[in-house]
Amino acid sequence: MASILDFLESDTGKQFIQKSSKEVDESPEKVKSALGMALPMLLGAMKNNSQSEDGKENLNKALEDEKHDGSVLDNLKSGNISALLEEGSGVVKHIFGGKQGSIAEGVGSAVGMESSKVTKLLQMAAPVVMGILGKQKRKDQVGKGGISDLLGSVLGTNSSHDQSLLETFMDSAGDGTIAKDVAGKLFGGKDKSKGLGSFFKG
Repeated sequence: MASILDFLESDTGKQFIQKSSKEVDESPEKVKSALGMALPMLLGAMKNNSQSEDGKENLNKALEDEKHDGSVLDNLKSGNISALLEEGSGVVKHIFGGKQGSIAEGVGSAVGMESSKVTKLLQMAAPVVMGILGKQKRKDQVGKGGISDLLGSVLGTNSSHDQSLLETFMDSAGDGTIAKDVAGKLFGGKDKSKGLGSFFKG
């Protein structure tokens, strides 16, 4: 799996979108739009958290857990997607901390969806993101020292792994500053006054 956007366009990703839309009672198109924003946010938050040694160690340990070996992607085809909620709730809380509510509200406002439904999407998506990262980690034999590069590659900011399509999706200005944009606009950088809405709208 080269990137998050590749996942959303894959057969497995489309199944995830369809099942998620039923779970939150929204159209697949709207759910896809919300996930297109939410998944990069999850990755951006992980990258932000992994700047510290403790954060890097914790993420590396979590990705080495066998439940994040990518098997969740296969289970999406036949499993009950609501089963992701319990695990995802803890993952989202750990990743976003106290910013979870404001992020859900921002995405909801951008796509016209209740924040409670966005929260459920985040919770269902989090184990999927962990599975994608864990699968890529095993494929590329990435150790703790390479976690930041792994996250950067999936965000489209590092070429040492498969290049992500998120660069086209997120970096509308074409200046290659995706990681800075994600960390800054979502986690209190200089541009935070613009708010989440302007970030989504480019």
